[in-house]
Amino acid sequence: MNNAIPEEYRSIAEGLFPPGKGPGVEAAVAFADILGIGAEYKRLLAGQKCGKDLQVFLGHFQNNLDLLIQKTWVEKADEARKEKLQDRIPGLMNAIEQEDYSAALREFSGILEELAYLFFGAQSSKDDFTEYTLRIDTQMGLFWWYGGQIGRLYSQEKGKSLGVSDVDKDVFRALLMIGICYLTNF
Repeated sequence: MNNAIPEEYRSIAEGLFPPGKGPGVEAAVAFADILGIGAEYKRLLAGQKCGKDLQVFLGHFQNNLDLLIQKTWVEKADEARKEKLQDRIPGLMNAIEQEDYSAALREFSGILEELAYLFFGAQSSKDDFTEYTLRIDTQMGLFWWYGGQIGRLYSQEKGKSLGVSDVDKDVFRALLMIGICYLTNF
């Protein structure tokens, strides 16, 4: 666990990605609460997986993500990165529509990694990135910590998640919805 995470949030964060075990839906709900997105997150989680409310919400998410990418100022050399990142969004949306939450979470992880680079530059790949973002804003720092943790789910065991089987599709969905809710309201 990253010691940079404030003590009052550490047990909730540890519960989201417990060492050696897969995450759980209950821990995701608690984590959403500390990110300030709890009510909306619970509403999305309780709703139909492919219902109209979700489609509207995903439309808002996609629009906001597009705006975040387009409005981020980068050096001229990084403009191509922005374009490539925008090209990844339809793949994410398709995986969500297909209810392939494992693939969607994997794609979302890559999108978050690139988005962090666009926002923070080379700092995003440093070991103290979580600490850096926590100093800026606690909720934002916790969000970027979460992004790094979902990336680790897929970097372990050549693309296999840690202790989360295909049966646990709801866990992948719960983890994905944290990020979608947060970025929709960013």
